[in-house]
Amino acid sequence: MYAIAICGSPRKGGNTETLLRRVLAPLNAAGWETELVRVGGKPVRGCIACYKCFENKDMRCSVDTDMFNDVMAKMARAQAIVIGSPTYFTDVSAETKAVLDRSGLVAIANGYAFRGKIGAAVVAVRRGGGTHVYDTINHMYLMSQMIVPGSTYWNLGYGLNPGEVQDDAEALNNMRHLGETIAWLGAAVAPHLGSYPEAGKAAE
Repeated sequence: MYAIAICGSPRKGGNTETLLRRVLAPLNAAGWETELVRVGGKPVRGCIACYKCFENKDMRCSVDTDMFNDVMAKMARAQAIVIGSPTYFTDVSAETKAVLDRSGLVAIANGYAFRGKIGAAVVAVRRGGGTHVYDTINHMYLMSQMIVPGSTYWNLGYGLNPGEVQDDAEALNNMRHLGETIAWLGAAVAPHLGSYPEAGKAAE
C-alpha cells in the first residue's frame, strides 16, 4: 500500500515536515510505501474554474504548466493522502489551497476518484488559527467521499521556528498514533473498496 504526504510549507525540515514524517514512520514500519512531496514554495497555481477536467475526464488538470499533475497522479495512486500545512493568517498556505482545489475538482470530475481513500490533515501552528487549517483540508476530504480517521487530539503541532515542534510531546505522540491508525484502517478497508457506495444513486 502507498501513502503520500504533501507538505505545504516552503521550509525544508520545518515543523510541518517534521509532523508529516512522524505520521509516515508507523506506515513505513507496517510495510507501506511512503513518499513526502513538498509543494510549499513551488510555483503551483490555483484553480481557474475552467472545468476542462469534466470534459477531458483524464485525471489531469488542463493547466499543465506546473508540478500539479505529477502530484495528482500520486494522489490518485495512493490509498492514504496526508496533507500538511503551516498556519498562514488562520488558513492553509497558498500552495496547499491550490492542491486542495485542483485535486478535489479533478477527482470529482472523474467519478469521485478519491472515494474510499484515507485522508488526514496535519497542521503546524504558532498559537491560533490551526483549527481553521485543519477544517479546510478536511472539507476537501469529506466532500470527496474519503475516510478521515481520528487520533488522540486534533492533528496540530505547536512551533514557529524550525525544530520547535519537537518540544510538543503531545503532538508527536498524536502523529505517531495517527500513522498507526491509518495503517490499521488501510488494512481493514482494502478488502472492501470495491463495494464502497457510489455517489449519485437515488435512495430507494
